[in-house]
Amino acid sequence: MALQCGIVGLPNVGKSTLFNALSSAKAEAANFPFCTIEPNVGVVTVPDSRLEVLQKLVNPQKLLPTVIEFVDIAGLVKGASKGEGLGNKFLANIREVDAVIHVIRCFEDENIVHVAGSVDPLFDKEVIDTELQLKDLESVEKRIQRIEKIAKSGDAKAKHELTILQSFQTALKEGKNARAVDLDKEDAVFIKDLQLLTIKPVLYVANVDEESIQNGNHFVDQLKEAVKDENAEVVVLCGAIESQIAEFDDPEEKSMFLEEYGLKESGLNKLIAAAYALLDLITYFTAGPQEVRAWTIKKGWKAPQAAGVIHSDFERGFIKAEVIKLEDYEKFRTEAGCRENGKIAIEGKEYIVKDGDIMHFRFNV
Repeated sequence: MALQCGIVGLPNVGKSTLFNALSSAKAEAANFPFCTIEPNVGVVTVPDSRLEVLQKLVNPQKLLPTVIEFVDIAGLVKGASKGEGLGNKFLANIREVDAVIHVIRCFEDENIVHVAGSVDPLFDKEVIDTELQLKDLESVEKRIQRIEKIAKSGDAKAKHELTILQSFQTALKEGKNARAVDLDKEDAVFIKDLQLLTIKPVLYVANVDEESIQNGNHFVDQLKEAVKDENAEVVVLCGAIESQIAEFDDPEEKSMFLEEYGLKESGLNKLIAAAYALLDLITYFTAGPQEVRAWTIKKGWKAPQAAGVIHSDFERGFIKAEVIKLEDYEKFRTEAGCRENGKIAIEGKEYIVKDGDIMHFRFNV
């Protein structure tokens, strides 16, 4: 399951710089380098050091990391909710993504004009929030008009749905995002097909200058304060530095460059890790002489669901899963060594897959 994140932001905040850095990113020892699906969609491999460990142990013919898709969504202006500018295209593209990466300018540069006349992270955030909220409010109120008629007839289900819709209406009118509404899983079905824009999880990217990459700045502090009640993470990176990092083919040169700035990893790697955490995703592995491969699943999935990511037949005909922990594989060096030392667990349909599990599925269809 490829994760798709939409990159949004006002003009001149560094959105295109970030996407271009992603476009140039090259994953070490990967058979799935960046490629372009459309002019504004890129696929990037997800960095995972555990793959390198397995590669050395198994020596497979192919190494296949999992991937993440980034969508450079059309720019937004005030009035997008009413179709201004590229508003309709912008909003339609956001509906398709799993998560929103909101790039916010947190640097000053007199050579780069800000649409508000001066750098103001709160203004940037509020413009996009407002446009998305207005569109969601329009969707909710259209549904309310239809459901009200049914609810007035005495239909209990319609009455319950109306109550839920009205709670979203109230929140949106108050300038809150839909994700701020406390909703039970059972009730989520009533608004799922509305594809509300502000219900999507969001990750804020504070694009800073080189001097602020270590400790941030007062703009970053303002942004963090503004989103503290959203349970949203703020990733601090420097688009200019990321563009330079993307130019390095040699991992050692890249490491030396990062060290110069006192960084352990690139901002893009932090961004990808944060996106996975935001969506409650984990990775399990399959390992054999033909290929070592990473698979992305939701945290909490059971073994048959995880098997279904490989092929629907694996889930339909699931019998059992053989599971090895990475630390055991490292210790005993081979699958046979793990088996001899009793380190291969035989798990059934109720087994909840853990991040980093190495799995082999038995099935019969």
